[in-house]
Amino acid sequence: MRELVVLGTSSQVPTRTRNHNGYLLRWDGAGVLVDPGEGTQRQLIHAGVAASAVTRICLTHVHGDHCYGLPGVLSRMVLDGVEHPVDLHYPASGEDVVRALVGLASPGLDLRLHPHGASGPVADGLEVVALRHRVETYGYRLSEPDGRTFLPERLAAAGISGPDVGRLARDGHVGRVRMEDVSVPRAGQRVAVVMDTAVCDGATELADGADLLLTECTYADEDADLAAEHLHLTAGQAGVLAAAGGARTLVLAHYSSRYPDVEPLRAQAESAVRAAGATTTVHAALDGDRFALPARRGTPAPSAR
Repeated sequence: MRELVVLGTSSQVPTRTRNHNGYLLRWDGAGVLVDPGEGTQRQLIHAGVAASAVTRICLTHVHGDHCYGLPGVLSRMVLDGVEHPVDLHYPASGEDVVRALVGLASPGLDLRLHPHGASGPVADGLEVVALRHRVETYGYRLSEPDGRTFLPERLAAAGISGPDVGRLARDGHVGRVRMEDVSVPRAGQRVAVVMDTAVCDGATELADGADLLLTECTYADEDADLAAEHLHLTAGQAGVLAAAGGARTLVLAHYSSRYPDVEPLRAQAESAVRAAGATTTVHAALDGDRFALPARRGTPAPSAR
């Protein structure tokens, strides 16, 4: 299963209908929890997701609406008897805050801390890219390697079937039949998370070739001056970001409480996407929404970099 479970979508303060941030990416057997704000433990319950599903936690930065739910989530994992290790990634400059939050949690979890201070890989298939906010902030991108898709008609024509298909995938050839003779390139899936940031090269890099792009959308276009002052994105800027990167699905979140209805934000982002000539599907996430990853692209996505 690969899907994004939206646990909370409010920036800075929660509202009657929106919890603080919280996003769970279910990636096969892994569960990557991004920015657990206050109330995330309860939002997991509402979403029907056990805390034991979390295998990795990623903090984009240490502002409270992105991390104050951490002690509760960790304590719940201890209460539920989670035995698998949990990796926690966060900006190195937030060490004191993270240590304090972890110190509030119940002991007993095999929690492994991984501070990072520069862009680059932080785990197998997971990388961070620096963003532009008021404190040290990083976006995350989870990627699988490009692969190949077998074509049944070519396998049949080559006389490859049964266990030989597995041998071909493992060894790259069976006799004179090569992998490339009976398959076509298949791009690995990419999910990118761009939270609190102004427009910057890092956000552009993360969006490049994303199958699903989760991005902040704190302000409407008409409040661009506030976005610039507080180093956040507007809805239109989020749309431009997705279009420029060729993102297939754009999921907006992290809304200011000044907007009780987020449909106008979705419309502004979609307008920017269409003005750029892109076909990105645009969603304005609500708490509890789930978004499946699009089917894999047929061929590896060309890099815009």
